[in-house]
Amino acid sequence: MLDRLHLQLVQEVDRQGSLTGAASVLCLTQSALSHTVKKLESSLGTAIFTREGRSLRLTQAGDYLLVLANRLLPQFEHAEQIMQQYAQGERGTLRIGMECHPCYQWLLRVVSPYLNNWPDVDVDVKQKFQFGGIGALLGFEIDVLVTPDPLYKPGLVFKPVFDYEQVLVVAKNHPLAAKKYVLPNHLTEETLITYPVDIDRLDIYNQFFLPANCAPKNHKTIETTDIMLQMVASNRGVAALPGWLAAEYARKMPLRQVRLGRHGIAKQIFLGSRQNEAAHGYLNAFIELASTISMQG
Repeated sequence: MLDRLHLQLVQEVDRQGSLTGAASVLCLTQSALSHTVKKLESSLGTAIFTREGRSLRLTQAGDYLLVLANRLLPQFEHAEQIMQQYAQGERGTLRIGMECHPCYQWLLRVVSPYLNNWPDVDVDVKQKFQFGGIGALLGFEIDVLVTPDPLYKPGLVFKPVFDYEQVLVVAKNHPLAAKKYVLPNHLTEETLITYPVDIDRLDIYNQFFLPANCAPKNHKTIETTDIMLQMVASNRGVAALPGWLAAEYARKMPLRQVRLGRHGIAKQIFLGSRQNEAAHGYLNAFIELASTISMQG
């Protein structure tokens, strides 16, 4: 009853807003597309679209088909790519999703030897996902996810690749720079600078501030590590970053790292993949190589 063309039709009409636009994308005539819509609605026994002026709007049934299309069509495309790679003797592209902003330096250390070892494999890195990193992995948008916060779901596997400690980074002349460790109340008058990540996914909030019922005076977000630490070095705020990254920047900027709490915040970086693909040669090779490369020291 339902086939791939029907899902593509619903998706493209929603994107283009009209049958004319959708027909152009799908390389069909408008009359052929209109006939297909009528036949599908007749077969399903319910309307998929309602007309508003010259535009089409999805009904509740159409909305359901759109959700289905957004989930299944990437899987069709992924399966076709895999089949094409088998047919041509190629391995294609390893798509890496990043949920760890400061991990790009580490990833470069992995990618360089990996590309040398696998000359038929390209690498693509994605950071923005429609349904988050886990959703991108389950939806076949990416092949491997780099994350400090694995979410164990059926069909997914996660492998820890290296340990690190989350630390506070302050300017060399900041009053906190001389402390062996800081407590949450030490930062209640500070401006905390972080990457643009939801607060509920920031370790310094989850494992440091919230248990103590504290918060920094201000919270700013900056996307790039270099600008963030230039701000910290200029005493415009403090930041919480992996210790290896803080140490790297402290070699070239007037910065100090201080432990968060008496015992620190211990973290791990994980690589997530789909369980039925974890043993694939080029994917498994990337995970195994990544497990040997640390940013410590």
